[in-house]
Amino acid sequence: MKHFADIKRAYACSLAFHFIGLWYKWGGNNPDGFDCSGFVVELLKSVGILPRKYDNTARGLYSHFGGKKVDKPCKGCLVFFGEPIINHIEFCIDKDFSIGASGGGGFVKTIEDAIHYNAYIKMRPIKRNRHIVGYVDPFLEI
Repeated sequence: MKHFADIKRAYACSLAFHFIGLWYKWGGNNPDGFDCSGFVVELLKSVGILPRKYDNTARGLYSHFGGKKVDKPCKGCLVFFGEPIINHIEFCIDKDFSIGASGGGGFVKTIEDAIHYNAYIKMRPIKRNRHIVGYVDPFLEI
């Protein structure tokens, strides 16, 4: 029988694909528009990893899951970007690709802004000339 954490991991990865194409919104934390951390928090709340009323930034999530750091990406891991400080997070669907909400940063407040800045939830290679701070696996049971 599959371990319960593995079932949650698989469901979160499946759910992440359903959000592809949804527009990015600075500070967004619901299907009306997500920013990077809002998207990841929603995935983790949906599978019971985070409490229903939880909210945080990319940097805050890195601190929250600090005891669950891993050396390389894997299905269900979170990848953190930034230099000199963490300013972006995405959800890994395997060792090579992640899904994340991005584009335009604080300039994107409306769907028109999102269209202008090409800002939406998309799947991309993890290593794409961005400074990777590290990975955490929120599904690890410590």
